[in-house]
Amino acid sequence: MTSGDAPALGFGLPVSGSWAEPGTMLALARRAEDLGYRSLWTFQRLLHPAPDDAPPARSDGVAASNPGARPADDAAYRAVHDPLLPLALVAGHTTRIRLGTATVCAPFLAPPVLAKAALTLDRLSQGRFTLGVGIGWMPHEYVATGVPETERGARMEEYLQTLHALWAADADHPAGFEGRFYRVPPSSPGLAPVQRPHPPVLVGGTAPAALRRAGRLADGWIAHSRHRPDDIADGARLVRAAARDAGRDPDAVTVLVRAIVDLTARSLPASRPFLHGDAAQVRGDLARLYERGATEVFVDLNFHPRVGSPDVPATAATSYAEEVLAALAPAAG
Repeated sequence: MTSGDAPALGFGLPVSGSWAEPGTMLALARRAEDLGYRSLWTFQRLLHPAPDDAPPARSDGVAASNPGARPADDAAYRAVHDPLLPLALVAGHTTRIRLGTATVCAPFLAPPVLAKAALTLDRLSQGRFTLGVGIGWMPHEYVATGVPETERGARMEEYLQTLHALWAADADHPAGFEGRFYRVPPSSPGLAPVQRPHPPVLVGGTAPAALRRAGRLADGWIAHSRHRPDDIADGARLVRAAARDAGRDPDAVTVLVRAIVDLTARSLPASRPFLHGDAAQVRGDLARLYERGATEVFVDLNFHPRVGSPDVPATAATSYAEEVLAALAPAAG
C-alpha cells in the first residue's frame, strides 16, 4: 500500500499503438520508477481479426465471447506487442519497480514455455516479476493456437497446477504432472525462482468460478475499471473467501484493478464518469477502489483513445501519458 487510504499505484507500460516504441518504454519505465510507482504492466493480444470477420457483438458493442471488456475491433487491439518481451527490455533499465502481465492468455502457451519465461523474467528482474494470466476470449486466437474453446475453466485449473509443479521442481527433485489436458514427464525447468516459492500469480476473469480459482490456486485477482466499484468489492470478497476455504491467508490476496483514467485540467461535475476528472477527483476514485478491496491499481493508457490507437501520433500520446504519470504520481499525492 502507498498509504492508509489508497491502493498501491502502477502504470501500463506502452505496448499498444504508435507510442509503444523501445525508447518510450524505457523512458516511461524509468520515470515511473523515479516518481514512486509500484509496478508496470503489459497485456496480450495475439491477433486482430479482419474487419469482416470480427466476433459478433452484443447490444452494448462488446464481442459476445468477451467477458465485458471491449469490442474485438477496438483500436487498442490493432497493434499490440508481445506481453513478456517489453518487460525483459525494461528489467535491465530499472531496479525497484515491479513488472507484470495483466494478462497473458495462458492456454495459448504450453505450460513449460510460460513457466520457463516467468522464471527467466523473475531472474532478469531480480525478483520483481508478477505473472498475471487469463483464459482468453478471442475465437480467432483459439483457432490459430490450436486450443479448444471447450472446458476452458477446467483447462485453466489444470494449467495453474502444472505451473506450480514445474516451479517446485529442480535437478535433485524433478517433478511431473499427469492431467486431462497437460502431461509433463518427470523433469525440471533448470532455473530456480528468485521469489519463493515462485513468482506471484494473479488470475483475471469475471465469472464466480474464475474468482474462486484466483483465491484457491493463485495469489490474487485482476479486475478492470469497467467493473463498478461495488462489483470489485463483491469479487474481492469471493476471492478472499475462496483463499480462506483453501487454508490460505485471505489478507495476503492481491486485488489488482486496471484503471482507464481520463485526466482533465479542471474538475468535473458530480455526474462525471468514474475515474474521469482532475487529479484530485481521480485520486478520490482510487481511494474508493481501496475501500472496495483493491490492493493495487494500475493506470493503463494503452486503452485510452488518446493514447493506445495506432492512429494517434506518438508524440501526442506520449505527451498525454507523461502528464498523467506526473499528475497521479504517488509522490505528488
